[in-house]
Amino acid sequence: MIQVLFALIFAEMLLIVLFIFKTPLRKPVIMGLDRIKRGSGPIVVQTVGGTVFVVMLATLYNAVAIKRRQMRDATTDSTDQILCARHLLGASLMGFSLFLVLAIDRLHHYIRELRIRRKSIEALKKQNQALEDEKPAVSNQIKAMEEEKATLQGRIKELETQLEEKSKEASRAGASAVALKKQSDGFLIEYERLLEENQKLRSQLQSLDRKFSYSDIKKFL
Repeated sequence: MIQVLFALIFAEMLLIVLFIFKTPLRKPVIMGLDRIKRGSGPIVVQTVGGTVFVVMLATLYNAVAIKRRQMRDATTDSTDQILCARHLLGASLMGFSLFLVLAIDRLHHYIRELRIRRKSIEALKKQNQALEDEKPAVSNQIKAMEEEKATLQGRIKELETQLEEKSKEASRAGASAVALKKQSDGFLIEYERLLEENQKLRSQLQSLDRKFSYSDIKKFL
């Protein structure tokens, strides 16, 4: 039992060394632990760990019982001392083995998290590099858009100037149209007045003609 515990502890220490130092065996060990933690692997490990913990408690209980019996009998039997020392050694080795198992589990977890973080960082670096590569093209597009914007603004100002000139021309044309309308109205009034005077003159002329005709007839008679 003691030899098995020593072998187990040395194997666990070797795993820890493989985790700490970057060696060719590090990746296969991590992949092996990944497979162990899948499916029913964690249940088996927990069952074995619980069994070892119970055996450790039983071994400690036996060592304490031997110590109490020696204190009660007030005797120092070499066999009991050897058994007590063996029990204490076995319990210590089992406790140390359980501690190393916890350390291996935490190291594996942190190494896996570190690998995930590194992959995320590499993906972000690639994305950043892609953005940096696209940056000149985007800058050229922005520059072209700014030039087009400046051209459109100049065109808008030109159209606004033309619109203002056309508005002024329209205002002047409207004023001219109003003046012409007023002048036309004046001409129409004057034409009507002249027409009325012409009608009056014709009436007067016709009356004079009738008078002259009547006087001529009298002379002739």
